Amino acid sequence: MLEIVQIPVLQDNYLYLVHEPTSGDTAIVDPAVDEPVIAELEARGWRLTHILNTHHHMDHTGANLALKRRYDVTVIGPAADKERIPGIDIGVGDGDTVMLGNISADVYFVPGHTRGHIAYHFSADKALFCGDTLFAMGCGRLFEGTPEQMWNSLSKLMALPDETRVFCAHEYTAANGAFALSVEPKNAALVARMAEVKRLRADGLPTVPSTLALEKETNPFLRPMSAEIQAMIGLKGAPLTDIFSEVRCRKDNF
Repeated sequence: MLEIVQIPVLQDNYLYLVHEPTSGDTAIVDPAVDEPVIAELEARGWRLTHILNTHHHMDHTGANLALKRRYDVTVIGPAADKERIPGIDIGVGDGDTVMLGNISADVYFVPGHTRGHIAYHFSADKALFCGDTLFAMGCGRLFEGTPEQMWNSLSKLMALPDETRVFCAHEYTAANGAFALSVEPKNAALVARMAEVKRLRADGLPTVPSTLALEKETNPFLRPMSAEIQAMIGLKGAPLTDIFSEVRCRKDNF
């Protein structure tokens, strides 16, 4: 069983230490900065062995080189974007497997936010590290990809088990939920979730991780098939990709 430690950094980023206790191997997912990672490792007596990058943005790779110099770790990231991942040792893509000690993660190629974005799914621990592809009640902006690519990527993640925990990389949930209510205001599950989000944030607590089951009920980017969303945006019966594209456009301008 993996031990997963969430580290909040910068304004709204989450880093994740992932520790496999049998081997002692420990990975950091998307290290934006190094000092909080070092402090957490030293407090727990863990040794850093791997860096897992989901994509090239600096708030996900900014500490790669500093941590590699300090710990001589193996940096793993998207093969499709190797030239933009600092210190990368191993490039991986769709269908590949990454080992952390005795536990494996399946790699999914999920472009849209960036051209080379990947996600890591530790199926035995029901843990998905999806970077900026999927957020709690949101998805990443389409900086380098198309709506079709992002919808295909999200559909790929939606096929994972409902109990999968979604460890996304940012605390955007309150803002995402406000938009979600603008396109699906009668969704009872969404209304209830937003009440819980407000309570958590008022207490200074994270809203992440989520679960895929909860996202399928409340995330408008996973719900283009919703009759209410289709009616709200005036695209009843349209292709799901077209509905997704319009919802993403509306979120960009919300």
